[in-house]
Amino acid sequence: MLVPRAIKHCRTCGAPTRYLVPEGDNRERATCSACGTIHYENPTNIVGTVPVWGEQVLLCRRNIEPRYGLWTLPAGFMELGETTAEGALRETVEEAGANIELQELFSVMNVVKVGQVHLYYRARLRDTRFEPGPETIEARLFDEAEVPWEELAFRTVKETLRCFFEDRRRGQFGLHCADIG
Repeated sequence: MLVPRAIKHCRTCGAPTRYLVPEGDNRERATCSACGTIHYENPTNIVGTVPVWGEQVLLCRRNIEPRYGLWTLPAGFMELGETTAEGALRETVEEAGANIELQELFSVMNVVKVGQVHLYYRARLRDTRFEPGPETIEARLFDEAEVPWEELAFRTVKETLRCFFEDRRRGQFGLHCADIG
């Protein structure tokens, strides 16, 4: 289980923190040794899309670590001040330079060991002009048979794509939730 213990100093007063179970709580929290402020550490949201053009999905080849050179769906860290949908749209534009129509939430993947929750929306590409940003080597469309399954960067992407293609064959899309080890 992930125990980051990343908070070393109080964000309020700067004094050192120590991890202890505050009164009325059930787990250790970073607690200021001077002012008593309790600091909570929560999962990070990763937001992205499954962009589709006809029978093809858009994948991006990563130009950054982790997993440099491998393929992924356009996604990234959600920013403060945006909704999950706004973040997914922004990340698709930043990583692929794609013009999309955002559709419904498609998958929610809990990645407990790294403290992340991945949320992917279905999306319809409005055209096939892509202008990848600096985090992407290339962005291109793949038929299901062409998807480089062994070169996908993350299990959340592989599981989301697997669900997408299964739903498409059934002719009905649902919301998929999974825990990724």
